[in-house]
Amino acid sequence: MVFMGAISTVSFGTGLLFYMMGAWPVVGFMGLDVLLVYICFKLNFRALRVYETVELDGEALTVTRVAPSGQSQSWRFNPYWVRLHLEERVGRMSELSLASHGKRLVLGSFLTDPEREDFATALKTALSDTRDPSAA
Repeated sequence: MVFMGAISTVSFGTGLLFYMMGAWPVVGFMGLDVLLVYICFKLNFRALRVYETVELDGEALTVTRVAPSGQSQSWRFNPYWVRLHLEERVGRMSELSLASHGKRLVLGSFLTDPEREDFATALKTALSDTRDPSAA
């Protein structure tokens, strides 16, 4: 809100200055700039509503992805067969995926590389503990 207020103030001031100099069409472009920044912020905040939950019990590893619209989609994997793969890609973000029986799911695409690595380590440990409870 503060940033949008500052952009609006600067644009209004600049537009007013141009209006007083006789260049009244500039006012519309200054308003258009504010509108475009506002739309970009709204789209960015909407994209922030994406999240995934990962649930692991003795019978299934369930990944649920919720889109910005609120629509959810779930995938179930057998914890004994699923394989976790963290692919380091030079010059690009790493990719974390689950694979089992010909199905592959990329998850955590909105995480940073260190967060993705931490999550992969934690999930790998949890899967190992589920597969061999006596090792825990």
